Amino acid sequence: MIPIIMLAVFVIPMGISGTAIALPLIAHDLGSDPARLQWVVNGFSVAFAVFGLVWGVASDRIGYRRTFRIGVGTLLVASATSALAPNLVVLDVARVAAGIGSAAVATGASSLLSNGFGGAERKRAFAVFGTVIGLGLALSPTISGALIAAFGWRGVFVAHAVLAVPGLAFSGLLPNPRTSGSRKVDFSLLRNNYFLALALVTVAGAFGFVTLLTYLPVAFSGIAGLPAGTAGLLMLPMTIPVLVGPVLGMRGSPRTVIAVSLAALVLGSLGMVLLAPGNWLGWLVVPMLLVGFGFGLPLGRIDAEALATVPAHSTGTASGVLNLVRIGSEAVAVGAYAATIAWLIGRALPEDLAHDTAAGHPGQAAVYADAFGWMMIGQAVVVAVVAVAISWLLSRR
Repeated sequence: MIPIIMLAVFVIPMGISGTAIALPLIAHDLGSDPARLQWVVNGFSVAFAVFGLVWGVASDRIGYRRTFRIGVGTLLVASATSALAPNLVVLDVARVAAGIGSAAVATGASSLLSNGFGGAERKRAFAVFGTVIGLGLALSPTISGALIAAFGWRGVFVAHAVLAVPGLAFSGLLPNPRTSGSRKVDFSLLRNNYFLALALVTVAGAFGFVTLLTYLPVAFSGIAGLPAGTAGLLMLPMTIPVLVGPVLGMRGSPRTVIAVSLAALVLGSLGMVLLAPGNWLGWLVVPMLLVGFGFGLPLGRIDAEALATVPAHSTGTASGVLNLVRIGSEAVAVGAYAATIAWLIGRALPEDLAHDTAAGHPGQAAVYADAFGWMMIGQAVVVAVVAVAISWLLSRR
């Protein structure tokens, strides 16, 4: 059961970080229109957020296995279409479809794990769940960079489609627990201080980690002039902690894990201002490690704790609400980051040159670095504010 689920789950984080590293080459081939280019990433995230809620309610009625299978099939077709896209409009539509499919995969997968295991086994299953997500986040920039170097940006989406094939082929072997969900979304979960605090941890991760996961390779290109393959390798100090973090996060108490992760996100974000022309890139290792552990430690633990607050027959809805907050905040964070840094760069450069610079084209390193530094300070402030809100909620549990 677990290997089948994890094969499909692995594709989801690749859809975020693996796509982002391809943006400069996509812009070169299909155009650098900022709105359409941003939707290559944001379309996936927005669709994931909205349909995470839709699939959450639907899965409690149609079954978690069926939801999972529909999701994998949709993801397969959308990834193949992305690989063949002749322009940004087709690519954007395909990425939206991939987000819809990924939402079904995530909802079905977490609900199957929550209903299929109990006690210590359930805890271990979600540790694996978090680790696989971490593995996808950790390896996808490097894998995608290598694929781009060998086959071009289209090879990234071909890989997504290929990875979805086994999950679809063997999904019929998954159990099919009975469901009896309600016909509407139950947002009363967000009145539960503990559930809301757990959900806000994902918001902190969205602003503190996912924005960098998405656009740090672009910054490496714009500031240091690095090609996609090299930028992917340089992401490893930030992404490897996401691989080991979920296992470590299962060992401490939830409050300790949350506190450590939030502090790491704030400090790591501030340290990223060291990315500037002429600075040794080695100075970024410690900040990147902090950001990686800040995001990785609560992975899996958050899902397990959150789904434990609801009855077994409503885990799909709970997963949908959690994914709405998680992916919705990621979409907002990534979209706000892209729009703000483009605005900051646009204040210093003519429009056409600003568009190319924001897309990661080298040549205006000082301008990009100045905008990036302000973004990192703002990112740290946002995470710190969210951390205060989480602390207050936990104190009122």
